[in-house]
Amino acid sequence: MADPEHSTEPPDAPDPLQACEEALGHRFRDPGLLRLALTHSSAKVAGLPSNERLEFLGDSVLGLLVSEHLYRTRPDAAEGDLTRSKSALVSSRTLAQVGRALAVHRFLTVGKGIRSARALPRSVRANAVEAILGAIFLDGGIEAARAAVARILADGGTGASPGERNWKAELQHLAQTAHGATPTYRVIVEEGAPHSRSFVVVARIGEREFAPARGRSKKAAEQAAARRALEALGGDVPL
Repeated sequence: MADPEHSTEPPDAPDPLQACEEALGHRFRDPGLLRLALTHSSAKVAGLPSNERLEFLGDSVLGLLVSEHLYRTRPDAAEGDLTRSKSALVSSRTLAQVGRALAVHRFLTVGKGIRSARALPRSVRANAVEAILGAIFLDGGIEAARAAVARILADGGTGASPGERNWKAELQHLAQTAHGATPTYRVIVEEGAPHSRSFVVVARIGEREFAPARGRSKKAAEQAAARRALEALGGDVPL
């Protein structure tokens, strides 16, 4: 969110809160909740609280709804598998990806020190997403929060759809836990007409590169490549 004292937007520029609502897919009955969710602690001054309390609430809302999602969509998964999947889905890295997809840097009110940095820290993006979920829960109840979480699971930079396993998140968790590394993805083939592209992607962990996989989008191909990597690593992947 632009600093009112240093705004370069023209007078008829769109309302940043409305733009954020459009990105979220939720129209707030109480816009003050969204404004609070978008106020980082570095910008807190007398009479202007920060989003820290909403972040606390959003963390619990996210944990509950992700747990529910995994319980319902993976009926045969053991408790340990569910726990690992949940940890990956609610990790700061995943939430930061969601924050990037939502472009929260366009809406967030931060202090001068953060505003002058070249890039918004990952933790700030992740915490903002939690605060926004807390605000949506207070504004629209559990169903509105559930819809928001479903959108996060669908397109938070992972390419997974609600009801489907998030192979990228699972591979990330396995790689970081067992190998101390984060997976990367590389497009090796891009073909087809502009309206009907397909992509072949390989996943890589450290120096090891896994079998390529194809998808109709880069995100879908990355999900398929992550599944190939999990299979190669002996992960719990049903064939």
